[in-house]
Amino acid sequence: MADLHKLFNDILSMNSIKGVMLVSHQGDILFKEFLGRQPTKPDNNTWWELFIGALDGIQEADLVFEKNRLYVRKADSGYLMILTGLETSISMLRLNCDVVIPSLKNLKPKKGLKGLFKKT
Repeated sequence: MADLHKLFNDILSMNSIKGVMLVSHQGDILFKEFLGRQPTKPDNNTWWELFIGALDGIQEADLVFEKNRLYVRKADSGYLMILTGLETSISMLRLNCDVVIPSLKNLKPKKGLKGLFKKT
């Protein structure tokens, strides 16, 4: 996970970014980092599966709410979801995502003991 944190560091350091999450196409959370107060965690993956199902076919979505914005980008490994304030420059956010998304191409969730060992 340290490598993913380094990968998302430029996005996390942008003005008014509140968090970054990478969710697989099956609804599994592959990475999450929230700055400040943590959002409440859903009881299971059912909610994420419904949300990911609703995103089927999209490449990009920008959902604007009263005080926040949820920016979603499709990647080979799933969907990159970025929670921001309204002040965030979307053009800079898109540019940072354009840089990060190709690096996520070969990302696969690690299971069992294979996740403990890295090739060096």
